[in-house]
Amino acid sequence: MTGITSTTVTTHGPSLVDGRGELSDAVAAALRTATAPVCAPGAVVQADPWGEDLHLALYLLYELHYRGFEGVGDDREWDPDLLRLRQAMEERFLHALRAELTEAPRTVEEAFAPLLVEPVDLSGSLSHRLEKDGELWQLREYAALRSLYHLKEADPHAWVIPRLTGRAKAAMVAIEYDEFGAGRAEDMHAQLFANLMVDLGLDPAYGHYLDRAPAPLLATVNLMSLFGLHRALRGALVGHFACVEVTSSPGSRRLAKAMRRCGAGTAAEHFYSEHVEADAVHEQVVRHEVIGGLLCEEPDLEADIAFGCAATVLLEDRLADHITAAWRAGRSALLTPIDGTGTAAAN
Repeated sequence: MTGITSTTVTTHGPSLVDGRGELSDAVAAALRTATAPVCAPGAVVQADPWGEDLHLALYLLYELHYRGFEGVGDDREWDPDLLRLRQAMEERFLHALRAELTEAPRTVEEAFAPLLVEPVDLSGSLSHRLEKDGELWQLREYAALRSLYHLKEADPHAWVIPRLTGRAKAAMVAIEYDEFGAGRAEDMHAQLFANLMVDLGLDPAYGHYLDRAPAPLLATVNLMSLFGLHRALRGALVGHFACVEVTSSPGSRRLAKAMRRCGAGTAAEHFYSEHVEADAVHEQVVRHEVIGGLLCEEPDLEADIAFGCAATVLLEDRLADHITAAWRAGRSALLTPIDGTGTAAAN
């Protein structure tokens, strides 16, 4: 390794998990042993861009930019060998996204117009399913899955702030200020989600459910990290953020009702109730000020904003399909069920 070195080792991060294939095995081994990752030259090219192996490997590498892993040196964040492998996997992932979205909208108006109108048919909506007939065990699984993002909620999007100017930056900071609790640690959305997990009898420790999270979930979190860590993808990150804010309020309203109907607890319901009100306001600010301000400064980023929105919808739909298929088959949507019962989802 070259560059800045440090003897500092993370002591409060989540534990490393075992790999699920050649790439994630190589990354996990490299982090455990403070060595370079070793894998076959064609491993990345041959990897499934939607698969367990690639997305766990990417998640492990991205997590070095958040809280790291217990026992792993902080200097591994910028290890050149790990970065080279990460870049190759990112290119594989991005290529697959762009190939899936060749017919996607190229303008902000076309990308967001369908999201601003509540669909007449909600039969394909996961939040609608949970609102109407979801069971408590399904709400627990859903929360365990989503915990990999919600326990670091707003963090990936914060990377875009120094890359914005003027109206866009001011509006983005205002929204993030709310996400981070408006100066009150107990009101941070990540803390509210941790409270939700306690109400549901889940472990609220950061990253606790990583080993159970399937690729469709990991991909949704990896998308935010990918966009956030690359200045060249700042438009896509704004598109992702806007998509999340635009679609959050209706879904949160349904999930709050689901939590209340199942008797999940006050904190569980509060997390989603808070998002109904907050994100309804955020939606207006992000569309008119963040996107509007960015397009005034950099109109050439419009296609990137649209791509970020389309990629978010694509991966959220893939995750919803995965969860729905698992539940319809009577099995867990996690790789292993939370309570050790039922049939484990296939790797």
